[in-house]
Amino acid sequence: MTKTKSFLGSLAAALALVASVVAPARSADLVGRVADAAGAPVAGAMVTAGHGWPLHERTVFSGDDGRYRITGLVADSEHTLRVRRIGWKDARVEALPIGAASTTHDVVLARETDPAAVAAQLPANHWYQLALTNLDDDHLREQLRRQCTYCHQQGSRITRQQRSPEEWQKVLALMERMGAGLDPELAARIPELFNTSYDPATAVPALTARMAEPDFAPPPVAEVRRAVVDEYGLGHAGSMQHDIALGHDGRIYSVDMLQDVLFRLDPRSPDGTREQFKIPRDDVGPGGAFGSAGILPPNADAKVGPHSVQVAPDGGVWITLAIGNQLARFDPVTAEWRKETLPEGFYPHTLRFDPKGRIWYSIAVSNHVGMFDPATGEHRVARLPARSAGEEVGLRLLPAIFWLARHVDIGGLPAGEGDALPVPYGVDIAPDGGVWVSQLNAHRILRIDPESFAVEVVNTPFTAPRRMRFDSKGKLWIPGFSSSVLSRFDPKTKEFKTWELPIEPRGSETPYALNVDRRTDTVWICGTTSDTLIRFEPASEAFTVYPLPTQVTYTREIDFDEAGGIWTSNSNLPAWQIETAVPRIIRLAPEGAPIPGREAVADLRGGR
Repeated sequence: MTKTKSFLGSLAAALALVASVVAPARSADLVGRVADAAGAPVAGAMVTAGHGWPLHERTVFSGDDGRYRITGLVADSEHTLRVRRIGWKDARVEALPIGAASTTHDVVLARETDPAAVAAQLPANHWYQLALTNLDDDHLREQLRRQCTYCHQQGSRITRQQRSPEEWQKVLALMERMGAGLDPELAARIPELFNTSYDPATAVPALTARMAEPDFAPPPVAEVRRAVVDEYGLGHAGSMQHDIALGHDGRIYSVDMLQDVLFRLDPRSPDGTREQFKIPRDDVGPGGAFGSAGILPPNADAKVGPHSVQVAPDGGVWITLAIGNQLARFDPVTAEWRKETLPEGFYPHTLRFDPKGRIWYSIAVSNHVGMFDPATGEHRVARLPARSAGEEVGLRLLPAIFWLARHVDIGGLPAGEGDALPVPYGVDIAPDGGVWVSQLNAHRILRIDPESFAVEVVNTPFTAPRRMRFDSKGKLWIPGFSSSVLSRFDPKTKEFKTWELPIEPRGSETPYALNVDRRTDTVWICGTTSDTLIRFEPASEAFTVYPLPTQVTYTREIDFDEAGGIWTSNSNLPAWQIETAVPRIIRLAPEGAPIPGREAVADLRGGR
């Protein structure tokens, strides 16, 4: 009976997949022109058409002549339309009819003359830079970048609210319980620093002093205006779409860390079919392995806390269950689960596969790196070097601390991602098989021999290396999270080359992750605080900045599809701070590349 059900389930899934690929999608176009009241074109405006629920939005940019074209929309339906550009008032239509073939809709934008409204249109990093500038100590400034932007943008609308001393004490206590560790001096200065820096009376004039000048918020360059951005709502205000990965079948997998759910998105279907699968957790109690130390938001429903997701060579979807202290495999055909409990350590974090199909993963809180071989069932764990004898003692006491936390309330994580711990973070596998991992707070990268587990330590000339990737030539590319840089490391020569990210104001970006498209060795970097994705071409050393349509877009992981699309997730925590209050899966097509398998929407390019 079990085998029969499994076969029928596999057959149904296969038939559904075939149907989604071959079924023709009825699509329509929306075309028009964006202009001012005098009829002059407005170039570089973001024109967004949205449809359905969960929401699917498609955005293009108006060209030099103001014209735009959005193709592949659902025919004979109503769409929301939003047109925006910094320095102009938003234009909105709530229910725009889209016909069977092509619909024309011209848009008139009016200049925004209210400085407060213009300041509110700016990405969070512009506001955050005010706080960074007002902090006169380099060490505290670096710590502010790293500790106050772990999970959410700093400087966004909610985070820059004025608060009383009592409200600030509650906020800082919550952040500490969730793992952010600040020096006492910085913690004491935060309330006045943020209240002063974000005070509209001083912040708005500082941010908009040049708003009348033509180069205050210029349109994106022509190359960027060829891009198309698709956004898919996933989950709800209590969700956190942490990481994403592209499956072998073209579907996108995303883990909801706060709801213990794996989502699957099929972008080939109209509006993007979305499924969800609850991760088994009967063997894990409240708080997971951390008990009362694992403090979660009140709208969370998490016992295992899925974090990182990768697709194995055989197509299986593997996930680190950070709170549950486990690894999990999801079979995309049968929807069956397999779970593996860590033999040692706490908080499995980022995972990658080596050429032998083995899983290597960082274990963030306890300073380990683990290896699991799905073929043989073998587990191995290596403890990474601590920075001091005192730190080593503290790390070895963690099992006792978390045992206690499962029985009594000890008041949160012991600075789980604060300065008190080194925090192994990003992982990647070199062409020679070496396993490389970053230690975020220790400001270093390490190589682990995959057979002997011998460890080599390399200090980085910049702070906070986070999620890193190798290119096809064996060079390691690293984002400096609190240093606002991109760096390339050569494992053979041990040399670093570093570039400052071009986000304005300089130094205000906090790049969470990057990935390298090994077909071209192009590097794509998360513009985590600036609502952007950033492309870097190593041959020309040229950066290109692509703005994303949704305010408060906190990106964490990047993947690529066969048509050249760049996929990422918007996983700001809490999600209700995001515009529309729902996390999103994002696809950026730099050249308007179609979604693979959707021949009906073969040309998605907007205005030029």
